[in-house]
Amino acid sequence: MPVPAGRFLMGTEDPRGYPSDGEGPVHEVELDAFEISKFSVTNDQFSSFVEATGHRSTAEECGDSFVFGGLLPDDFPPTRGVAAAPWWRQVEGASWQHPEGPQSDLAGRGDHPVVHVSWIDAMAYCEWSGTRLPTEAEWERAARGGVDSHHFPWGDELTPDGVHRSNVFQGSFPSLDSGDDGWIGTAPVHTFEPNGFGLHNMTGNVWEWCSDWFDPTYYARSPRESPSGPAKGSAKVTRGGSYLCHESYCWRYRVDSRSANTPDSTTGNTGFRVVTAAT
Repeated sequence: MPVPAGRFLMGTEDPRGYPSDGEGPVHEVELDAFEISKFSVTNDQFSSFVEATGHRSTAEECGDSFVFGGLLPDDFPPTRGVAAAPWWRQVEGASWQHPEGPQSDLAGRGDHPVVHVSWIDAMAYCEWSGTRLPTEAEWERAARGGVDSHHFPWGDELTPDGVHRSNVFQGSFPSLDSGDDGWIGTAPVHTFEPNGFGLHNMTGNVWEWCSDWFDPTYYARSPRESPSGPAKGSAKVTRGGSYLCHESYCWRYRVDSRSANTPDSTTGNTGFRVVTAAT
């Protein structure tokens, strides 16, 4: 989908946010026109890439990946958890083809976003498809849909008039996801109304990799024209939040929030979408 050249206000200084993530200061950014995929890359699309190239994902090479415990069967064998986030379970055999471990598959999920893909995997897909990952600034410009100064593409309320506009965690995190938005875990990439640029699920569903290295101090010195992030770092930017975001602990399902992970990290709630030059 085309995103026209223009200026926008990037970031937020909302005190309810996460200053340690470097969400501010709000600053003006000017970008050239570009095109970004309407949807996150799907399981079907990633499967075509793997069939064409023989690519083995980072999770497959490592032999495991991280799965939200609430998606595992009740009788699933004990697994190692993450100390600071015990709802994440290190599951042997979890990968993009087996999102909840070896007992799971992609049946009925061809149009869901591919997950358990590292930044490295996303870059390999881009090389094959003749695309690239968006810069963080491009991602936010696209996610806002042409509207500045709101937390979501549609405004500042998560569910305006009680209508769900994204796939995030409802209920009591992490013990109970009520699925009031219609989904527990990932949703098809075309779910919910598109934003002003015709893009779906720019908030919620899955985190999306960006090309930039992450630095929480970057916004204070970011160039105004076409910023591409710091020259180096240890983690890559992720944007948009996921089906696991809940206001009680992770109010990062906003267009102005940001997070990061190491390039070789894989989880069941991280995917990507791609960019090409404007035509």
